[in-house]
Amino acid sequence: MEIKVLEKDDSNMRFLVKGVDVQYVNTLRRLMLAEVPCMAIDEVVVIENSSVLQDEFIAHRLGLIPLKTNLDEYNLPEECPCKSEFGCNLCRVTLTLDAEAKEGTRTIYSGELISENPEIVPVKENIPIMKLTKGQKLKLEAYARLGRGKKHAKWQPVSLCAYKYFPKIEILEKNCDNCGKCVEICPRKVLAKTDGKVEVRDLMACTLCQDCVEACPKNPPAIQVKWEKNSFIFNLESTGALPPERIVKEALKILDGQLKEIEKQIR
Repeated sequence: MEIKVLEKDDSNMRFLVKGVDVQYVNTLRRLMLAEVPCMAIDEVVVIENSSVLQDEFIAHRLGLIPLKTNLDEYNLPEECPCKSEFGCNLCRVTLTLDAEAKEGTRTIYSGELISENPEIVPVKENIPIMKLTKGQKLKLEAYARLGRGKKHAKWQPVSLCAYKYFPKIEILEKNCDNCGKCVEICPRKVLAKTDGKVEVRDLMACTLCQDCVEACPKNPPAIQVKWEKNSFIFNLESTGALPPERIVKEALKILDGQLKEIEKQIR
């Protein structure tokens, strides 16, 4: 296997992987979506709510706010030694909210949630939760736990997780008259016409749509768009709960554990 990181920042990662089949990369994608755990608000106790929104509606909104996650400090509820449905400080984090509109209508934002652990907080402070009009109050306690995306989408650490074949574009110079029709029709600007000659400008942007092949007036077409077998471009966008590289590592760790379990069962 060969892996090359093409782009990476705090929330996005794009890498090229070669030497694996489509089943492997699809397994990796599904593990990131469904098995890699992250923190999310699971239960809400509403102490006071004089707004127009029902308690359940507010709880649903709170659950979908991404929380920064520390996988090394907390256990999954089903794996925690406390074995309690209420949880403990090893598997649960309490966040509180006490807001009131005193002078006029105001918006309640995620940054107003106060966590008992400064590391487990909303990834953004400006996520709107609701609005309160003058005199309305909202006071609650929210309990965040680790969970997996296969149970609920709020526990998915990724907002984008996809892959595509690595493209291979070949321009047959003997047949090409450099008319430029393939350049004009390409929606991703993969091709460019330089000094009267058609060239590949951005190979990674190709989506294998074949529009350029269909636009070519030659028969057979002077351009061929294919893909490399067992080579893929993987795109990953984190919700902010976990760094993208940690999500990849956790998915590989889970896959390794599952394979070892299969090996153990068939012996």
